[in-house]
Amino acid sequence: MASKEAIYEAVSKRLDAKSFRDEHWEGTFDDYLDMVTKNPRVARNAFQRIYDMILHFGVERYTKLRHEFVRYKFFADPIDDGADGIFGLEKPLMSLVDFFKSAAQGYGTERRILLLHGPVGSAKSTICRLLKKGLEYYTRSDDGAMFTFSWKLEKDGETEIVDCPMHEEPLRLIPRAARKDIIAMLNESLPPEQRIIVEGDLDPFCRKTYDDLLKRYDGDWRKVLDHVVVRRFIVSEKDRKGIGTFQPKDEKNQDSTELTGDINFRKIAEYGSDSDPRAFNFDGELNIANRGIIEFIEVLKLDVAFLYDLLGASQEHLIKPKKFAQTHIDEVIIGHTNEPEYRKLQNNELMEAFRDRTIKIDVPYNVVLSDEIKIYEKDFNKDRVRGIHIAPHTIETASMWAVLTRLEEPKKAGLTRLQKLKLYNGKSIPGYTEDSVKELVEEAPREGMQGISPRYIQDKISNSLVSDQAIREKGINPFMVMNELELGMSHHSLLSDEELKKEYRELLNVVREEYEDILKSEVQRAISADEDSIKRLAANYIENVRAYTQREKVRNKYTGRDEEPDERLMRSIEEKIDIPDSRKDDFRQEIMNYIGALSLDGKKFEYNTNARLQKALELKLFEDQRDTIKLKNVVSGVVDDETQAKIDVVKQRLIKYFGYNEQSATDVLNYVASIFARGDAKMEE
Repeated sequence: MASKEAIYEAVSKRLDAKSFRDEHWEGTFDDYLDMVTKNPRVARNAFQRIYDMILHFGVERYTKLRHEFVRYKFFADPIDDGADGIFGLEKPLMSLVDFFKSAAQGYGTERRILLLHGPVGSAKSTICRLLKKGLEYYTRSDDGAMFTFSWKLEKDGETEIVDCPMHEEPLRLIPRAARKDIIAMLNESLPPEQRIIVEGDLDPFCRKTYDDLLKRYDGDWRKVLDHVVVRRFIVSEKDRKGIGTFQPKDEKNQDSTELTGDINFRKIAEYGSDSDPRAFNFDGELNIANRGIIEFIEVLKLDVAFLYDLLGASQEHLIKPKKFAQTHIDEVIIGHTNEPEYRKLQNNELMEAFRDRTIKIDVPYNVVLSDEIKIYEKDFNKDRVRGIHIAPHTIETASMWAVLTRLEEPKKAGLTRLQKLKLYNGKSIPGYTEDSVKELVEEAPREGMQGISPRYIQDKISNSLVSDQAIREKGINPFMVMNELELGMSHHSLLSDEELKKEYRELLNVVREEYEDILKSEVQRAISADEDSIKRLAANYIENVRAYTQREKVRNKYTGRDEEPDERLMRSIEEKIDIPDSRKDDFRQEIMNYIGALSLDGKKFEYNTNARLQKALELKLFEDQRDTIKLKNVVSGVVDDETQAKIDVVKQRLIKYFGYNEQSATDVLNYVASIFARGDAKMEE
């Protein structure tokens, strides 16, 4: 039981006094110059810091379809144990990181608005959330440390500390005339791609404070710096420091002061003018996001006047607060939008300037099944779903349907959408090479930009988990989720096209048929999973194949006579994986070559080291044992003790090897038994 002392102790373990002191470091401008001369990278701009933040977590390089890909580990969300992890979007994420890389080196993209474009639920918001969360985490680290300053001012005989309202880079306190030379000196120790860039002037409040102090000290810049307190700056969305988020409201009520700040009417009486920067709140989203990042949710729903504000903010890095001159900003502007809104932008000739200043990155849905599965397994797993068993293939079948709705119909004759899904997922299909798959990808450049959203799948899995049936049976299965998916289409807010609904229902039937095949295969494997029997069958087959390929005879261990290789046995196994009679010699030689190669490597051949042979042996053993188990009798409920014992063994194998529990294993056996009872032609072959 938790005690008060245990609670205090647990909190103390999480609070690191040293880290707290580091994060709240304060010093003089001299102290900061010492820091900058030792490590000029502390003065990085926003684009440089975000690019370094992404690289901070490491990369993995791999080849797929003869293309080099880079997987940035940051996007798996190592900060939050994968809570916002993104799966399967390596290509758009590579484009995103390339944007930051180019901007970090000052090649022009730093003067553009980054626009994430894609269908609803395609991870656009998640990417923004990750970037904001990552920047907060990174600025807390030693590697990502950044600094700003406050003013030490006298008022009414007392000293007060006033923060720079836009948390400017302290090096901006160096007069522009000298700053260029100083930055060049600092960059001498850095490789060209890491040189620091410090541009622009101070915000209006700091500029007035700076000028007033210069006048007081008759232009002595060093004395002005005595009033500067440099401090560590940690960005924080909750504290509105370095991270801004803007969401459009009613178009008629949008006010530019939300972006660039507003007059503080209470202070006008104190300072005598509404154009005195001390009587202004520099707390608009673009102000507080300085040095960091601002996210525009559904950016194309902004009023046109707002969009023009963004043009200056991106191209010139300038904003125009009310009553003040243009003010420099250093921040990443990122927006996201969906397909209909983007089409409106394309058709609006007045917005040509905005289109010209944006870099659009398409963020599609996943079209690779294994990546789609990971999205749902993150939310629906044993740790998060307690007391409800999720039967094997429940997540897989829902993911399969989602991906099928996003794939374009193959142009290649004889290739189904389901086969295309399998090829994209890395499965091999006779007649299709890596080049064939590459062609399929290239012929459908907009694949993934339409179809069913992951949110819809998540909602329907959630519905299944809380249904009366799930609570009663303490579990859900693929059929329950597929029924939810189908029922939900009738009132799906984004599905109004009846033809499209019909197509999606047909795809659900495709998934049901595929799931039936998976079930049959698993029950077959469970029935034939007698390790000793399958090893004996494998040894018998290999012995006969060896004799056949070497034109020898086989010793019959019962009669002691030498006999011809058992052609009937070999063919009964090979036919299970569709090896035609005309290719049997090639297949048998292939098996012997495989065994020989293993032997040269000092490895022993096992039946399960060759996937095709394993499948053939399992199917053969299943056929031999099927009648002894009398699975058809399960449907009638009339099962003798001997048969029941065999069925129980199969059930335990389903639980042990395939992840079922007692109830779902029973359901699967009953379902497959009912297929037998219907005389399923495919099963009886």
